Amino acid sequence: MAIYHLHVKVIGRKAGSSAVASAAYRSASRLRDERIDRVQDFSSKRGVVHSEVMLPERAPEHLGDRERLWNDVEACEIRKDAQLAREVEFAIPREMTQAQGIALARDFAQAEFVDQGMVADLNVHWDIGEDGMPKPHAHVMLTMRSVDENGFGPKVRDWNRTEMVERWRERWAEHVNERLAELDIDARIDHRSLEAQGIGLEPQSQIGAPAQRIEGEGMEAADRADMHREIARNNGARIITDPSVALNAITHQQSTFTRRDMAKFAHRHSDGIEQFNEVMGAMRGSPDLVELGKDGRGEDRFTTRNMIEAEQRLHHSAERMAERNRHDVGDADRDAASTRAEQRGLVLSGEQADALVHVTDGRDLGIVVGYAGTGKSAMLGVAREAWEAAGYEVRGAALSGIAAENLESGSGISSRTIASMEHGWGQGRDMLTSRDVLVIDEAGMVGTRQLERVLSHAAEAGAKVVLVGDPQQLQSIEAGAAFRSIHERHGGAEIGEVRRQHEDWQRDATRDLATGKIGNTIHAYDAHDMLHAAETREQARGDLIDRWDRDRQASPDSSRIILTHTNAEVRELNEAARDRMREAGDLGEDVRVTVERGGRSFASGDRIMFLQNERGLGVKNGTLGTVEEVSPQSMTVQTDDGRSIAFDLKDYDRIDHGYAATIHKAQGMTVDRTHVLATPGMDAHGSYVALSRHRDGLDLHYGRDDFASQDRLARTLSRDQAKDMATDYDPAQDYAERRGITFRARVAQIMRKLVPEKMRDMFDGLRQPGDGVPGPDAAQQPEREKVGNQGVEQQAREGPEAALRQARTRALVRHANAVDEILSAGHPDGKGSPEQVRELDNARKNFEKVRPHGWRDAEAVYVKNPELVRETAGGDVRRTVRALQLETELRTGRNADPGITPNARADRFVEHWQKLDQTSQRQYQAGDMSGYKSTRSAMGDMAKSLERDPQLESLLANRKQQLGIGGDFEGGRSLSRTLVFTHGLDLGRGRGIGI
Repeated sequence: MAIYHLHVKVIGRKAGSSAVASAAYRSASRLRDERIDRVQDFSSKRGVVHSEVMLPERAPEHLGDRERLWNDVEACEIRKDAQLAREVEFAIPREMTQAQGIALARDFAQAEFVDQGMVADLNVHWDIGEDGMPKPHAHVMLTMRSVDENGFGPKVRDWNRTEMVERWRERWAEHVNERLAELDIDARIDHRSLEAQGIGLEPQSQIGAPAQRIEGEGMEAADRADMHREIARNNGARIITDPSVALNAITHQQSTFTRRDMAKFAHRHSDGIEQFNEVMGAMRGSPDLVELGKDGRGEDRFTTRNMIEAEQRLHHSAERMAERNRHDVGDADRDAASTRAEQRGLVLSGEQADALVHVTDGRDLGIVVGYAGTGKSAMLGVAREAWEAAGYEVRGAALSGIAAENLESGSGISSRTIASMEHGWGQGRDMLTSRDVLVIDEAGMVGTRQLERVLSHAAEAGAKVVLVGDPQQLQSIEAGAAFRSIHERHGGAEIGEVRRQHEDWQRDATRDLATGKIGNTIHAYDAHDMLHAAETREQARGDLIDRWDRDRQASPDSSRIILTHTNAEVRELNEAARDRMREAGDLGEDVRVTVERGGRSFASGDRIMFLQNERGLGVKNGTLGTVEEVSPQSMTVQTDDGRSIAFDLKDYDRIDHGYAATIHKAQGMTVDRTHVLATPGMDAHGSYVALSRHRDGLDLHYGRDDFASQDRLARTLSRDQAKDMATDYDPAQDYAERRGITFRARVAQIMRKLVPEKMRDMFDGLRQPGDGVPGPDAAQQPEREKVGNQGVEQQAREGPEAALRQARTRALVRHANAVDEILSAGHPDGKGSPEQVRELDNARKNFEKVRPHGWRDAEAVYVKNPELVRETAGGDVRRTVRALQLETELRTGRNADPGITPNARADRFVEHWQKLDQTSQRQYQAGDMSGYKSTRSAMGDMAKSLERDPQLESLLANRKQQLGIGGDFEGGRSLSRTLVFTHGLDLGRGRGIGI
């Protein structure tokens, strides 16, 4: 799995370092250090796959020579404690080939360092760890002085700014994620911890040997334990400053968590008991933390406001689509598609036919839940023909490449990964339209945040989405159980008739797997002599290979796969299977090659698995085949679907032996027979997948050193580790009640805060005629506004400007506290107690005195971004003040004096938009990422405001060039959405919520 790592440090004489020696080590070369007249020779170092010096414009060519470059740097620095160079080290995703990794590192170094005027000495290392897995990373040594045709000039102090490091960290994540999506690789760097200040938590598992430094005579390893403690201490300090960094990291893979989860995280990211307590205190006191209630084990569970908001957006989009009916398919088209299927020999069962009617009934949201092997893909193939006959374009998507491939091969729907699809949207390509039907297969594996983004885009475009999956199979890697939650709310078609297995008792066993009755399944296979116990796992592994070998020789034309839980076991089983193939004379001559996972021997006849999507070859992550020819430079493989593929190993080396695979690789796979090695890491979801891939039969092996008895095996394989949703913890959801969860009133309070419609209704209900406070039409009262402005001007003249700002801040905080008190009270009518209403009334009046219309603008801000209420009440007003200023601009633009013409309003919008755009560009170039994000957020709010102002949007349609929009924005996309996509804006946390 791709990891995020980027570390910056300075190489200096104070630590006894030499720029020449450092460069020699990182490039695995032999360089003479002229300053000390010594040769630094590290030419025997292994693992350096690329090395080059990259020069900026105007730099003299001789600096391209590494020895000359760093000796010149040493000569420029005369201080004994001089800083010589800066080093940036970053991890390259192991999912990439060497060529792809090198290209990525070069592009990043060119854009972020060389184009800024630095000389970059780039070295890419492709080390192989003790576990046989690659640890690719890059070292970039950077000069610290300006350079021109005459050589080095003065040092550039701006390159030392903290903001530059923050920018590099964020830009590296953007470079990687964009390239991964372009390559259709199923991985992402998790850089959400950069959101707060552009600084994430440093990983404690370092790459290669980053703790090494050059000292005196040569290389001495730094104390790794000391390094880890320093990283943990720095991480702890960051969390104490901004606990949302930790809470967001915890909720990357789980929607809810316990105190124990927080303690484990705090323990890893702190140094010593005192800092541990501070980290725990910061997380527990964070306004982003939401207490949900107790789970079935009596443990308190928590989530974050961000998680609740994501789930709210998800369900809001699903509800919008479920209520629309825009994609009807006529009975004639549906019947014709069914008739053509029958002519091909495919006769739909009653459940499949019902599912076909459901997905083609016209509603914009379709949901199909089907057990493993029930023929979901076959039904979708018939639906595709019906949709296409009705004039719709049908697209397919899945989380993984192999799942997308299986969807395409099983249904004929052109499919790709969700990551690749989203990347195209981000570039303005392949956008959904109202004539599209998007089928998402294996939807149960898609995390909440990702599915929310897809549904939000589809809802905006007016497209239809059909979610297909099984909530009981493998769970999403990221947080949430979005598919299960949507199905519970909206229902759908269910297919329970298993068709994959040929024998009735095996179909019954698969249904038992789907309903959580794993013990029944194990007993059934035991009764048919397909469950095999051994004294040890090693012996069980040998028994499995014996049975697999007999099976392949008895039925050479049948398909089969060996499945287990871990990559380590997969490698053991692959090697054992190969040995049997070699002994039987079924393999050609071995050729030793180095692939992404290290050294491997391949021969003609070998089974092979492709481990990375590659469009040029037409393979996906998980595609299986048989080697036809192999040499040290190239390989030809016949895939299981009958295609012959030839490729150079220097261009594509993401392959491994394919006799065995992990259970995660097998979801969506169908073979004649499976051989499964059970290990303690399996659960009900993995068991379901592993024991339902076969048509004819399976053999399940286990060792008694792992499972003392068959009952113990059944209990382990029955462990339900289904993921939950924050919104499961709601008394209205019987799903939560079935799990024995108790609740607290706090859930309803938090949820009430996150529903803008209810919040708006509360504000409207509290505005009473004659209360002395301007009502909704206050903006139409110029005389009142004039008096208010005079009052403010008078205060400004009588006291210093700082006093006025302080008074406004106090009024803003008081008003936010009054709003928060009413929201937290949980009254059914949402209006609060009489005392709370009076306090809000007084807070509004006080706010009005120091800033006319200030409370109205603030409440408009809170409707758009509810989390700002608690944030402002706690005294952090920075984000609210920025939003308040924008709301004032929008209000005065929308509801200005009637004398202001519509064209003048459009002029004002364009002027303000251009000003913000220019400001954001300056902030980005200066490395001010915090200011840049705030400005871009304000632009997103401006774009969103057009959805409520069709007159202004219409006027601006003729000014697209002034707004930075090229070409047309037709195809059902509004100007608001066009601005967002053209400028790469984020609509903010209120995205997808109707306001």
